[in-house]
Amino acid sequence: MAKLFDKVAIIGIGHIGSSLARVIKRDGLAGRLVTLESDPEHRAKAIELGIVDAAIADAAEAVQEADLVILATPVGTYADLAAGIAPHLKAGAIVSDVGSVKMAVLRDVGPLLPADVFFVPGHPIAGTEHSGPTAGFAELFQGRWCILTPPAGTARAAVDKVVALWEAAGSTVEIMEAGHHDRVLAITSHLPHLIAYTIVGTATDLETTLQQEVIKFSASGFRDFTRIAASDPVMWRDIFLNNREAVLEVLQRFTEDLTAMQRAIRWGEGDKLEEVFRRTRAIRRSIIDAKQA
Repeated sequence: MAKLFDKVAIIGIGHIGSSLARVIKRDGLAGRLVTLESDPEHRAKAIELGIVDAAIADAAEAVQEADLVILATPVGTYADLAAGIAPHLKAGAIVSDVGSVKMAVLRDVGPLLPADVFFVPGHPIAGTEHSGPTAGFAELFQGRWCILTPPAGTARAAVDKVVALWEAAGSTVEIMEAGHHDRVLAITSHLPHLIAYTIVGTATDLETTLQQEVIKFSASGFRDFTRIAASDPVMWRDIFLNNREAVLEVLQRFTEDLTAMQRAIRWGEGDKLEEVFRRTRAIRRSIIDAKQA
C-alpha cells in the first residue's frame, strides 16, 4: 500500500499502540515511525521487536515534524500529554487517539491543540486482556470496527487520512458523534467490564475453601469473566471515571433489570425467565451473523 504519512508518532507502545505500529511497518504506511514512551523497558523492547524506527522519551523530539500523532495511553494521561506536545506540533499535523471514551478526549485534548492542527479522535474496537509491546499483533484490527469522532468542522481530508489508516489495518470505519459513542460503548463494553470486575472481586472475597472450588470449576462460565477482568486496571479506571454519566445511566437500568430477574427467581416465574433468555439468545445469534463473535 502507498505511504500515507512521512512521519507518524505513537504515544505509548502498549497493546494497541504496538499493534498499530506493526500494521504501519508491515504496509509501509509511514516513511518514519517513532514512539514516545516513558517506560525504558518498553522503549528497548519496541526497538528489539523492530516495530518502530526510534523509541524516544522526549515529547518535543518525538512529535517534531510528525504528520500524525496517535495517543495510545490511558485516557487519564491525555490532558498532560496534549499540553506537552502541543507547542511542538507542526502546522497541518493530525492528532488522533485510540481511547474507549470520546467526550472526555474532546474536552481534555481539543482545547490544547493549536488552531492549525487537525483533531480526529478514534476508537478501534479491538483488544485482548494482555498489555505491553509484546502483546501486540498486526491482525488485531482485522474485521473489527473503528469509530472516529471528529469535532464538527474538521477538514474532510484529515478525516480521510485517518480512515485510510484504519482501513489498511483491516477495520471498518464509522463516523459517530462523541456523546453517542460513549453511550453505545457504556453498554457494549464498559458495563460488561464493570460486571466482570465485580464478579471476580466477589469470588476473591469468598472463604478460602470455596474460592479454591470456584477456580477449579471455572470453565463453567467464571473463566470468561476472569479474562475480561484481567484487562489493564489503569486503563479501565480511567475509562469509568471519564465516562461516568453514561456508565451510571446503563448501570441503573441494569440494576433494575437484575432486580426484576431476582423477583422472577424468588417467585418461581419461569415464563418470565424463559422470555428473557430467548431474547438474549437471539442477540447472540445476531452478533454471530454480524461476524463480531
